[in-house]
Amino acid sequence: MTDWLGPAEWSALWLSLKVAFWATLVSLPLGFAVAYALARGRFFGRQALNVLVHLPLVMPPVVTGYLLLLGFGRTGPLGATFEALFGLVFAFRWTGAALAAGIMGFPLMVRAIRLSLEAVDAGLEEAAGTLGASPLRVLCTVTLPLAWPGIVAGAVLAFAKGMGEFGATITFVSNIPGQTQTLALSIDTLLEVPGGEPLALRLAIVSIVIAAAALIVSELLANRVVRRRAL
Repeated sequence: MTDWLGPAEWSALWLSLKVAFWATLVSLPLGFAVAYALARGRFFGRQALNVLVHLPLVMPPVVTGYLLLLGFGRTGPLGATFEALFGLVFAFRWTGAALAAGIMGFPLMVRAIRLSLEAVDAGLEEAAGTLGASPLRVLCTVTLPLAWPGIVAGAVLAFAKGMGEFGATITFVSNIPGQTQTLALSIDTLLEVPGGEPLALRLAIVSIVIAAAALIVSELLANRVVRRRAL
């Protein structure tokens, strides 16, 4: 198996796993909070928030990457702040690839979690509240246990999107072997190298397997949410 891919390709695969993992882990709490606000909240600017969340799905990924470069580059306002306060640099680093992957996968995560939250019977939450449970306890003992399939589905979809992200990543952090060259970027590089097609095909197969597995898991969890709503 180790001979099936070269060292550079294995490096790209492990980097993609690392990027997708951290992108999903860090964005999951925010994704749940936004999904909860959209599913339960009735506030001014709700529609604007919904549009903002889903913009990465419809904008060209290159535009998203360019905006990230403007905001999170070393001279950008957010990038300079993070570097000064936490020593965290995003531009042309794997952390920037994780940021790009997290933003591109965020709409998929939020949508899956939101649908799951909307399937939770609000009457159960209200009943728990009337029995004296605090809002936090209702969230932990009623909402989260019932909504977990959608939460996991959202995380899985975001992870898969992070594994395959290309446009925003290459615009924001470039294509640096061993630093920012993820699976998708490695495939693109191999297609430009004479004789690189066989390795590119192997990486493409790996990408297809990961994406298909993520879709199957997400679909199974989504079906569970639909069955619960039907009940």
